[in-house]
Amino acid sequence: MNRKKDNTIMNDDIRVPEVRCNVDGGEPLGIISTDEAMDKANEMGLDLVLIAPTAKPPVAKIMDYGKFKYQEEKKKKEQRKNQTKIDIKEIKLSVKIADNDISYKVKHAREFLAAGKHVKFRVFLRGREMAHPEAGRDVLLRVWPMVEDIGVMEQRPKFEGRYYNMMVLPIKDDKKK
Repeated sequence: MNRKKDNTIMNDDIRVPEVRCNVDGGEPLGIISTDEAMDKANEMGLDLVLIAPTAKPPVAKIMDYGKFKYQEEKKKKEQRKNQTKIDIKEIKLSVKIADNDISYKVKHAREFLAAGKHVKFRVFLRGREMAHPEAGRDVLLRVWPMVEDIGVMEQRPKFEGRYYNMMVLPIKDDKKK
């Protein structure tokens, strides 16, 4: 059977009486019988691939299927190579954190931002701290002035579950320098 793992129907697997046939890089042949299209493909040494099986009549293309798949894989590989991976570093804080601990954690956050990484500040609310979740927001608002010169607040302090989260991105100008 000539059916590929990507469910492409080609050559002898095409079971329709007639197809709208095109030649890869050439002129359309119009609506012809499947046998005639197969003969034409064999004559050219290429494959007959069903492109649109649900169309009326179905559309088939005469092409070198192996070359087509290779070029598709090459395109996908190139797209993956050009893709940028975003690193998100998480800094965990608590409601009862001391000022010197905040400055120590902010120092690390500044290093991450200088390296072009995104930083997510999280304040975990334990037990009775859930009764006053605004205390978590206050901690994040104390942190923000310490990083605002090298970062941009993408997400304002937001309450999610037991956490208050704030996302800070590096300033774009620092990346270009």
